[in-house]
Amino acid sequence: MDSTSIFRIDGKVAVITGASSGLGAHIAQVLAGAGAEVVLAARRKEKLDSVIAGIGASASGFQCDVTNDSDLEALVDFVVKKFGKIDICVNNAGTSDPEPAESESPEKFRSIMAVNLESVFVLSQLVGRVMLEAGEGSIVNVSSIAGLLASGQIPQASYAASKAAVINLTRELAAQWARRGVRVNAIAPGWFPSEMTQEMFGNPRGQDFIRKRCPMGRTGELAELDGALLLLSSKAGSYITGETVVIDGGWSII
Repeated sequence: MDSTSIFRIDGKVAVITGASSGLGAHIAQVLAGAGAEVVLAARRKEKLDSVIAGIGASASGFQCDVTNDSDLEALVDFVVKKFGKIDICVNNAGTSDPEPAESESPEKFRSIMAVNLESVFVLSQLVGRVMLEAGEGSIVNVSSIAGLLASGQIPQASYAASKAAVINLTRELAAQWARRGVRVNAIAPGWFPSEMTQEMFGNPRGQDFIRKRCPMGRTGELAELDGALLLLSSKAGSYITGETVVIDGGWSII
């Protein structure tokens, strides 16, 4: 086996949430490029269809709202009926709406937790049952550097809390399922282009803030997520579980 083939995932079936744009669309493209059949899940059908068309025959779509448990159950049923298995699941769907904690409503806090945390648990549970029966599988949760440290300049208590919880949920599920063949890991991206960061990226002051604050002096490029993603999804990471791989240009070390 050569050094690159262990990162291949030929014949695997991967489910990706929040896959109609940004990181999710990129993740689907990368996994398909590495050989997987990919099922893209998202709310916005037109955007979803566009991403699927760009990937080609190895991609399927499923319109769903990750905060609706019935939708997630239907998603898993769809994948299992079509492919007979689920090998990889990437919990990527997420949302953020920065606001000072003193004015953020409890309802808004709960709504962000529902997308960023509760959906991760529910889909991991559903997919986990399929993987545990098969005796193997890999779940990759998308957290954030906001789950590792606070940012006074960007007030986002709900987002930060949800992403920190995803990291420890990842550890807990990994510990519970490790002896049964299912690995659970996370990635924590820093500043990458996405719908959630477009306002910051489109603002010269925002760009300047990132360049000055980040040790590497720049934002990340989507392709710089690929190595960690494929490591955790493939045989290359077969002895890795419960870990969070930080991909942030050094942001979290200072």
